[in-house]
Amino acid sequence: MNKKRKGIPRHESLKPLSRHHMIALHLALKLKRAGTAESRLTEEEIWQELKEFWEPSGQEHFREEEEILLTAFAQYAEIRRPEIIDMLLEHIQIRAKIATLLHAQDIDIHIMHELGKLLEAHVRKEERIIFPLIEKTLPEEKLIELAPYLE
Repeated sequence: MNKKRKGIPRHESLKPLSRHHMIALHLALKLKRAGTAESRLTEEEIWQELKEFWEPSGQEHFREEEEILLTAFAQYAEIRRPEIIDMLLEHIQIRAKIATLLHAQDIDIHIMHELGKLLEAHVRKEERIIFPLIEKTLPEEKLIELAPYLE
């Protein structure tokens, strides 16, 4: 019997963000494998993929989550929640590690590995905790209203 794997059910308006999360998870794996025998790519190729991921789509993704999604959430629920605070702090940590990697003279494999672990854990938290919370909290009309702004 061939069972097709199903992902986490997601509201249509959040699917563009979830698709971007899948790209981030693939990148996280490459970052975690950088410089190891498991890696099929050189550190320079992984660095280039990171740059292409981040400029501008990764930065825009974070802005959409912070400025659109969380702003809408704050209209319907208390925003001062540990999971939301963690999400925002992780955004800052991820931005800092990416900036360090993209602007350094030499590629730092240790930071690549740290970023890979952080990025993977962050995406999984958003998919398993944050997005379900938002979907449960926001009325259907609000989720539909947000859809054009979450690309």
